[in-house]
Amino acid sequence: MQNNNQTLPLKFYIKEILIKYFETIDGASIKNLYAMFIEEVEAPLLQSVMEYVNFNQSKAANILGINRATLRKKLISYKLIEA
Repeated sequence: MQNNNQTLPLKFYIKEILIKYFETIDGASIKNLYAMFIEEVEAPLLQSVMEYVNFNQSKAANILGINRATLRKKLISYKLIEA
């Protein structure tokens, strides 16, 4: 989605998704939303960045602003690579 030839901030899309999520659960009890959100978002973020850099972990770590060892640990925990 574009706005005056500028990409909208990521937070715009996330806010829209959360609004839809809250509408979908229709008042149901929510627990541990923060942990659930991080887990749901982190895996596809890592997968997308890895694909973008042709699975180069050093480049991915640089883009993400995290240490390569931390990236590798996360990739293994989400089963995006083998140990």
